[in-house]
Amino acid sequence: MARLVFEGLAGSELVAETFGVADDPGVLLIDDGARDWRRIAIALAEAGRYVVRLESDRGDEPEAALAAIRAVLASLEARPVLLGAARGALLAAMVAGEAEEYLATGLILIDPPAVSDARRATALAALRQPVLVVASEADAAGVAAHIADAEFVASAASAEFAASDADDALSAVLLDFLERRVPQSPPEYRAGSDQRTLRDALGCFATGVTVVTTRTVDGTPVGLTANSFTSVSLDPPLLLVCIAKSASSLSAFEQARHFAVNVLHIGQQPVSGRFARRGEDRFAGTDVETWDSGVPILSHSLASFECAHEAAHDAGDHVILIGRVERVRFEPRRDPLLYFRGRYRRLHFS
Repeated sequence: MARLVFEGLAGSELVAETFGVADDPGVLLIDDGARDWRRIAIALAEAGRYVVRLESDRGDEPEAALAAIRAVLASLEARPVLLGAARGALLAAMVAGEAEEYLATGLILIDPPAVSDARRATALAALRQPVLVVASEADAAGVAAHIADAEFVASAASAEFAASDADDALSAVLLDFLERRVPQSPPEYRAGSDQRTLRDALGCFATGVTVVTTRTVDGTPVGLTANSFTSVSLDPPLLLVCIAKSASSLSAFEQARHFAVNVLHIGQQPVSGRFARRGEDRFAGTDVETWDSGVPILSHSLASFECAHEAAHDAGDHVILIGRVERVRFEPRRDPLLYFRGRYRRLHFS
């Protein structure tokens, strides 16, 4: 996060905070300081948006604030989405509606004030960009009379916005609008029925990363990296993992009475790579412990599930291994290691 200062009329100043990478599509966030917008700005930045946050002047005369907003817009290399809250929503609408040229690619108005004069009404009527209004139903109805083809989300009566995670609920609404109406880049869909296309399409489903472990009949520990893992049932407690028929350890998992699934955290990417490579002593240098069944449990994992072998089902080039969970341990404060589009990813909780 960085801080910038822009000058308006009569020496007035607006302090700007920036979030994200400047090369990403921009969002100019204008608020009146009544709410802490940093969490939402960070969420937008983590989703690939460059957010410039301005706290607008609280005075009754908007000209200084409007001039400062125009100065910020002129300094940006590309036209951003304008996101205004409360009085900032009024300023955003006036800047976009009164300009002869397009200054923004989209407009988001959160709890905009009532349309009380002809100037505001004219600015709203002149908006030509995609517009989202988040407000109470009564306020939205008032604004709706002046904006053509705007989207509306009622906030005041919504349990989501009243909950403790209201910032998350609002961030979800904003990202939904941005990804649909003002995407980071034009969609480029690919289609086909070949294995490569199918593999790439399945890779669009982000997953966690696990290491599945057991022992052979002679007690040798075996394990492999897998991301085809999911819960099946809570009562009884069942989970499944898919193991490729080409895996050298498949027979060990089919014959074993117990196995374990270890969900990896962001610091265990080397462990994932080690258990994915062939011809390597996968347990050398890996911290391992045992519980009731004696199968290897990877120490310090995000979560570990010790399972009894419940069933195995043939499924094409994989075997679906179902386990009945007998013991579980997890660390709620760590962040997960993810896999998406053929690459490891990291998710950091704020």
